[in-house]
Amino acid sequence: MKTPFVSKEQLDQITKKFPTPFHLYDEKGIRETARAVNKAFAWNPGFKEYFAVKATPNPSILKILQEEGCGVDCATDVEVMMAKKLGFKDISFTSNDTRAEEFVYAREVEAMINLDAYEHIAFLDEVAGLPETVSLRYNPGGVFSLGTDIMDHPEDSKFGMTKAQLLQGYKDLRAKGVKNFGLHAFLASNTVTNDYYPTLAGQLFELALEIREKTGVELSFINLSGGIGVDYSPADKQNDIAVIGQGVHEKFDQILVPNGLGEIKIFTELGRFMLASHGHLITKVLHLKDTYRHYVGVDASAVNLLRPAMYDAYHHITNISNPNGKVQVVDVTGSLCENNDKFAKNRELPEARVGDTLVIHDTGAHGFSMGYQYNGRLRSAEILLQEDGTAKMIRRAERPEDYFATLYGFGLDE
Repeated sequence: MKTPFVSKEQLDQITKKFPTPFHLYDEKGIRETARAVNKAFAWNPGFKEYFAVKATPNPSILKILQEEGCGVDCATDVEVMMAKKLGFKDISFTSNDTRAEEFVYAREVEAMINLDAYEHIAFLDEVAGLPETVSLRYNPGGVFSLGTDIMDHPEDSKFGMTKAQLLQGYKDLRAKGVKNFGLHAFLASNTVTNDYYPTLAGQLFELALEIREKTGVELSFINLSGGIGVDYSPADKQNDIAVIGQGVHEKFDQILVPNGLGEIKIFTELGRFMLASHGHLITKVLHLKDTYRHYVGVDASAVNLLRPAMYDAYHHITNISNPNGKVQVVDVTGSLCENNDKFAKNRELPEARVGDTLVIHDTGAHGFSMGYQYNGRLRSAEILLQEDGTAKMIRRAERPEDYFATLYGFGLDE
């Protein structure tokens, strides 16, 4: 079982003030995780966590992480704009299929640019000029596995470049006057194992030696990116970041230190691990329906949390109003005109009654941020449960005038 980070009594008070649905974030948990990550990698003097803005692009959340010493990783110019307005100094720009004006803006604000494609070296040089520091994104192809478990298929990924392109890229960059070089790789998503990061690190550390041998380039930093997951299901075991950090440390000491590369900085981009478990989607039961299945209809929908509809992803659900009710097998559904608008299918849950409050767990990353406006359903509010126990709105819910604001000539935006 999973336990919400908010009590029934707290939530009853919060829902009296803020109508459901809304995303609720736990400030205390966010800070604790940020501190645990920084502690796990404190052995590396240059370590920096670059939080992936795409996971939870809310300024209040980003300011908390900034206070805990984190930088940010941005995928678009708009994300970079947000980071810049918030005063971030450590900004990484990892984009793909990038527009010229985005590279120009990244150069203007001195973001660290991580290139996704070999072809982008010449493109960046042409449209914005090459900065002193450039990172390249590596894709080894094939299948990434741990033991007998296939974790992901890098060869199917649109991201990164081949080893041959990577090596040529460093040669080109060096010849063009670039002085500092980085390596970035993302091989698997949402891994629930302490072995993923150390295994990835070992491969990248060996690659760093090969890069030096074949190009003469000594890397300044290696970005292990994301991929460390969370225990979405109660059957999963949460990753231990201290064990993970120690595993990377051991690979670092085994491979890089003896070869004179012990000054390389380690970076991470742990959007999901940093935030997912510290967010809940709070929703109320609107209707009950019985046909070939028993349906529990709630006031949230895939507009508020897309992952179950898009990926058939599991998110645990707690009926905080009736936790000891008789267990029923139900589908929990939203109101969209799409049959995949379901938060749970054939799920055992304590009896849900009209008006009950349900907590959908682990929505703190890639929850609100993947929202959209299908059927004219509008994106919800975001609420922060502060360390002192009080709740604060950090983004209001959209209103119909927001939906109409970009339309012209019909009077709907008035």
